[in-house]
Amino acid sequence: MRALGLPGTTERTHVGFMGCYAAFQGFKLARSICRSDPDAVVLVLSVELCSLHLQFNEEPDDLIAGAVFADGASGALISARPQDLSSLPMGHPVLELLSLHGELVPEGEDAMAWTIGSEGFRMKLSTYVPELIRTHLPPILGDILDESDLDRDAIAWWAIHPGGRAILDKVQEELALRDEQIAASRAVLRSHGNMSSATILHVMKGVLERGGAGSNARAGDRVFAMAFGPGLTIESGLFRVVLNEGARGGGG
Repeated sequence: MRALGLPGTTERTHVGFMGCYAAFQGFKLARSICRSDPDAVVLVLSVELCSLHLQFNEEPDDLIAGAVFADGASGALISARPQDLSSLPMGHPVLELLSLHGELVPEGEDAMAWTIGSEGFRMKLSTYVPELIRTHLPPILGDILDESDLDRDAIAWWAIHPGGRAILDKVQEELALRDEQIAASRAVLRSHGNMSSATILHVMKGVLERGGAGSNARAGDRVFAMAFGPGLTIESGLFRVVLNEGARGGGG
């Protein structure tokens, strides 16, 4: 708050211990705040310091966690005020939040978990996780699209949390996605690794800035974002790309 010059009366809330999908919980809280106060502007910050829990042993789960997880941070401003869009530069892309969803699948409770030990958090990540996601994703996605009266072809870009290469491979194969539709997820995994909850915002930013390989996200394009975590939990959101088409200039 002090670094941003915010007043001491600024309201704060902490969301913790939810893993890679925690940013979606921040989105849900921000949506509720904006619905109750249309003038509210909510800053969602995701900060992950996974290296604090690096384990110096030869246990397979600890070796995998140390190889995959990385430190990272990201943030998003969420607002329902029309003037906040018009203050952005001409053609500046943002994401309009259409809907948010959460699902706790019936299997996988023991497949992915954080446990708190005397030497930090210990990660359990079963090799079955990618297959569990592949199995349960289609019916969950089908319900979400049915509620929005959309079919799968209406989704231009897929912002998939890159929990690992196997997860991206399974999702791409199951949903028959083109390489460019999931390119932002692979780029973030390649350059930053899995930064837990901070990762999905990096992927969504990549979709806005680059779209797929050699193409840009356009106004009206729908983006489906999802992340996975302990439980096994699948959190997701449906977004639409919006451009400021009548700006007078300014920062953003």
